This record gives sequence, C-alpha cells and structure tokens, in this order.
Amino acid sequence: MFLIPTRHILVPALLLVFTALAHADFNIVWPQPQPPPGTPPQCFPQPRFDCLPHFLNNLEKLKAGPYDMVLDGDSITDFWQQAGAGVWQKHFGAIKTADFAIAGDGVQSVLWRLRNGELKGQDPKLIMLLIGTNNFNQNPQDVANGIKLLLNEYETQCPDAHILLLGIFPRVGATDWIAKVNPILATYDDGKRVTYLDIGPKFLQPDGTFSKENMPDTVHPSPKGYEIWAEAIQPIVDKYFPPKPAPADAPAPVPAPAK
Repeated sequence: MFLIPTRHILVPALLLVFTALAHADFNIVWPQPQPPPGTPPQCFPQPRFDCLPHFLNNLEKLKAGPYDMVLDGDSITDFWQQAGAGVWQKHFGAIKTADFAIAGDGVQSVLWRLRNGELKGQDPKLIMLLIGTNNFNQNPQDVANGIKLLLNEYETQCPDAHILLLGIFPRVGATDWIAKVNPILATYDDGKRVTYLDIGPKFLQPDGTFSKENMPDTVHPSPKGYEIWAEAIQPIVDKYFPPKPAPADAPAPVPAPAK
C-alpha cells in the first residue's frame, strides 16, 4: 500500500527541490542529520521548513551585495525592516546594509543559515547579532555555546568583520534565564573581533518594569524602542562608519527658541 504525503511533508519537499534548482551553487545541506549523542540542539545547525521562502529571499539579497553592514537574528532584528524602518533610515540609511534576520529563529536555525550560504561573498565591516530569545528556558550554557559557534562562523566567513553581539533583550517571565545567559555572552567580548553590548535595561522603566511605550508586547520594540536601540549602538556604528564632516561653508545650525 502506498501512502500519499500530507501537505506538511509535500510542500516543504517541493520547496527544497526549488531551493536546490535555484541555488545549486550554494551546496545547501539537506536533509539535516540529527545532533550526535551528547551535542546540544542549540549547537547543531537545524533549518526550519516554514521559513525556507524567507531564507531563499535572503540568498537573493546577496545579488545586491557586497554589504558594509549585516544584521542577523530573530524577529526582533527582522522587524528593523518594519517597525524600525524609519529609525534605521534616519540613523544608518547611508550604510549599505542587509538584514538577514528571520522571525522565530533560534540559535540553531541561524547556524544552519550561515552554513548554507547566507553570507557567501560577504565581508562587511560590521555584523550586529541579537539571538537567543526563542531559546528561552533552554539550558543557558548550551544556548551560549551555540552563540559562540555563530561568532566562530562570522569570524571565519568574514575575516575583516567586527561583530557587535547584543545581550538578549528583556521579556516577561524570562528575567532569571536571561540573567544566566547574558553574563556568559559578555565573556565573548575579546576587545578585537567581538564587542558585547547589553542595552536591555534601556527599554525598561527606572524600577525595572516593562514599558509598554518601548516594548508593547514585552518582546518587540516599538518605533520608540528602535530609536533607543539605534542611539545605544550609534557610537559603535560610527566607529566603523564615521559620519561625514559638514562642509566648511555650511551655515551654523539655528538654535532652538527658548521655552
């Protein structure tokens, strides 16, 4: 007796065929084997069937490269292209940037993307990585170890890039878990290739409670939250992309009227 594949199997399988045909030169690894015994899932590359179209779109972005700055992570970084678009244009619009982040990704999914061609031909000056919130409640050391593997991939594939590693942002119910992961991530700041920055407290109220104005759903920043983010990373971005000095004959700015 023959079994007819359900759409949950057939559709992803067709996507994989299209992937192979459209991007044969990327040597995409599929199917992905299971982690060897003793290997934490966070340290083993795993793709997501439901996000293959987004991944293919990221590969298409490579045609417009090379890029000077690359962003990666999950929905929090992905939404720079939506809620944060105006803020990014205001602060960093002059930088040729690619946002490869995919909503819902965990550490292991980003690792799969990196090992399957997402940075092919890229060696940006700066890479900004924020990842981990979708690994919430998993072993903190395992999650941190997986993020270390991501840093290794960036350093290997992009030998001239500096990596800005952000601490996991606050979210309701995850305070204790984040407090275990972020201190490990901080040790990855080597003063050379990797800079660690924890801007999470900037999104909160002075008493440590959540601000609906900055993070309406207590996970994703609002436009105001993205403004806070942009201002926090501006000094680091300026280090690699110095602002152009104003022309010598430019008129002096008009002071704001006294209130």
